[in-house]
Amino acid sequence: MSIKIIDSNKKAYFDYFIEDTYEAGIALVGCEVKSIRQGHINLKDSFCVVKGNEVYLMNAHIKPYEKGSYFNPDSKRSRKLLLHRREIDKLRGAVTQKSYTIVPTKIYFRQGLVKVEIALAKGKELHDKRKATADKEAKREIQRAIKQYNA
Repeated sequence: MSIKIIDSNKKAYFDYFIEDTYEAGIALVGCEVKSIRQGHINLKDSFCVVKGNEVYLMNAHIKPYEKGSYFNPDSKRSRKLLLHRREIDKLRGAVTQKSYTIVPTKIYFRQGLVKVEIALAKGKELHDKRKATADKEAKREIQRAIKQYNA
């Protein structure tokens, strides 16, 4: 299977504890797909919302396609995610009862179709973020020491 990752939401991994991930299709207009192929998408501040029996991707910025006509849609419009009913029910239950958040982590092409990986996530506190940063720094220091020792 050929998977080509277009964009990754690294901020989501810093701000949230990722519990579970789902792969979802996304309903797009033709010129949006062309713009995504060129890599003009940003998932940094985006999130997902469950409305009724559907899940929507909110605040994802897709730059308008330069060669498109004046019918280009709004760059930050809400886009419907395509999931199975049981997955939507699980997400709705987790968001309403356990106060989870749904965040997109990656957007990629799989067999020519645009897919979004969404994650069920719980927010990190400030001390958790500090600990994650300290762990990353310690890991870097260990790698530097190993590199100097081997050189």
